[in-house]
Amino acid sequence: MSNWKLHFSMIGTLAVIFGLSTLVFTVVLTLMDISLSLTTIVVFVIVFSFAQWMLSPYLVGAVYKVKELGAKENSEMYNVIEQLSIKSKISPPKLMLAQSSMPNAFAYGSPLTGNRVAITQGLLDTLDKGEIEAVIAHELGHLKHRDVQVMMTVSFLPTLFYFIGYSLMLSGMFGGGRGKSSGGGGNNALIGIAFTVFSWVLSIFTLYLSRLREYYADRHSVSIVENGAEKLSTGLVTIVNENKNQRRYRRASNRGNQKENNTSFKALFISDPDKAEAEAKKFYADNDSNNNTSTASNKQELLREALAKKVTGAEKFAELFATHPNIIKRLKAIQTQA
Repeated sequence: MSNWKLHFSMIGTLAVIFGLSTLVFTVVLTLMDISLSLTTIVVFVIVFSFAQWMLSPYLVGAVYKVKELGAKENSEMYNVIEQLSIKSKISPPKLMLAQSSMPNAFAYGSPLTGNRVAITQGLLDTLDKGEIEAVIAHELGHLKHRDVQVMMTVSFLPTLFYFIGYSLMLSGMFGGGRGKSSGGGGNNALIGIAFTVFSWVLSIFTLYLSRLREYYADRHSVSIVENGAEKLSTGLVTIVNENKNQRRYRRASNRGNQKENNTSFKALFISDPDKAEAEAKKFYADNDSNNNTSTASNKQELLREALAKKVTGAEKFAELFATHPNIIKRLKAIQTQA
């Protein structure tokens, strides 16, 4: 996807999300006398979303037991994020280490904590320095493009419409007085159902925007890391393959409920670990994903196999409901930037 197409797609998607939301609000306020209850719901969701944004870094920190990686703890990674931040023309975020064996990374933060980039212990153990550098650059791309704030704002809208729809359905089913006598209760229930469906539609657009932001962060990584396309591609292949191996091991040893396997915040990750097994199958010509070797030559082989694959119609449909791009499409997009 070319740079101008990427910009146009993101702007167009944001315009659709906010335009449709404004239109639906206007129609409902015109047809119904529910300004007070609607205002209450809007205020509640805004306050809840804002509080969630402010406090989420503390929650993420508790779930993944993160600790800061300063110059004393890991001078090599500290220097990497400092240098890449200069290239990205942003203030260096705090580098955090998440206590998880899953290789992954994510950017997060709020005005209370400042920006942070977390890498997992599994990432340090699995990827080489160049691949880690490319992954960190990807996360810095999210911070540079203010993706945390953008996605928080956009994700608020489907939540808002869902709560409004749910409230209207309850009002229609259990409300009394003037609403029932005039048939308004039934209308409220129907409008509530429509609002709920509309929240799902907005969610589809929100997921699409999330996937675009991943492409955009990939592009940033490639632009500031030497041989970034190769490093990021092999890094992603390794992350997916290793996450697949770990999920199989936990399942076989009945360790699937371990805290370190928590993927509650998977939308933040550079790769969705819940889809690792399905994605890893695309790396093998014969779909035999039992080959678990992780040498550098094997990474290249897996990457070549993945780039030779075509995305099926079923995979394109499944992607509509995903926070991250289809891995084959994503790897091919990265290669075009080399």
